[in-house]
Amino acid sequence: MIVDLPDTTTSKVSKKLVTLREDGGVVSLGRVLTLVIVSQLGEEEEAIEAANDASREHPMRVLVLSRIPADEEGGAKPARIDAEIRVGGDAGASEVIILRAYGDAASNEDSLVNGLLLPDAPVVAWWPIEAPADVAHTAIGRIAQRRITDASEHVDPHAALVEIAHTYSPGDTDFAWTRLTLWRAQLAAVLDQPPYEPVTAVTVSGAADSASTVLLAAWLRMQLKVPVTQELTPRGSGDTGIHGVTLSRASGDIVLERPVDNVAKLTQPNQPIHELALPRRSLRDCLAEELRRLDPDPLYGEVITKGLISLENEALASEGTN
Repeated sequence: MIVDLPDTTTSKVSKKLVTLREDGGVVSLGRVLTLVIVSQLGEEEEAIEAANDASREHPMRVLVLSRIPADEEGGAKPARIDAEIRVGGDAGASEVIILRAYGDAASNEDSLVNGLLLPDAPVVAWWPIEAPADVAHTAIGRIAQRRITDASEHVDPHAALVEIAHTYSPGDTDFAWTRLTLWRAQLAAVLDQPPYEPVTAVTVSGAADSASTVLLAAWLRMQLKVPVTQELTPRGSGDTGIHGVTLSRASGDIVLERPVDNVAKLTQPNQPIHELALPRRSLRDCLAEELRRLDPDPLYGEVITKGLISLENEALASEGTN
């Protein structure tokens, strides 16, 4: 069911939710959190679909704030809020409330959503497109326990990661990190096997615009405390994401590479080549994983603030000697 409420207020939206619950049996009981999606008009549907899928694992209320600031409208449209409520089959196991704010109404983000938050439930904020700098100190970021961004959506993902490193607050996370979960698990499993030799060098290859490639290199640099070389494919080559990792040891190289989207190839000294399932993670997979924990992720915090900065300093020092 989809209910349109043109030129409305958050108070009227809240009352309509109560009416739907009483008259149609639509319930909000059992929701474990409120997910606030901050987007731009016309860019929200993919994020809503991912949230609907994730809601089957995490029943929640989804608030979507789609904004058109006054300066982008040229003053053509007055301040106004159009709302849309989706429940039942149009909302998965959640209830979706879309607020389309025009003009000056888009400037007070916290006042738009405060009246629609579930009482006594944690709040997670998600910027599925390019996020503002220092999300923890934005109007929405201040009311959220977890704040999710996606550096890959920025024009320059690498620069976005560096900015995140300097503005990080506990509770921040990024899908560039979430997409590494399967890679980190496979690499850790390999190193848990004999002959238990120390790794002497690491090479990480991937697309030049892959934020996950940079974070994987930073994580390996921090955990193994060895030099890490990044081999980046220039933009426009058609390759995306992480391509592979080479761990150098005295007995030979361990190579984990993904020549196709869903299958990786593991090569180790004196062993047959193994094929492993290593799919590219969807928005739904990343969102569902991040919603499983509502406390800060200390490992991500260390990687983004220490591992990434150490990797950057190492790269600058290498450039200075060349």
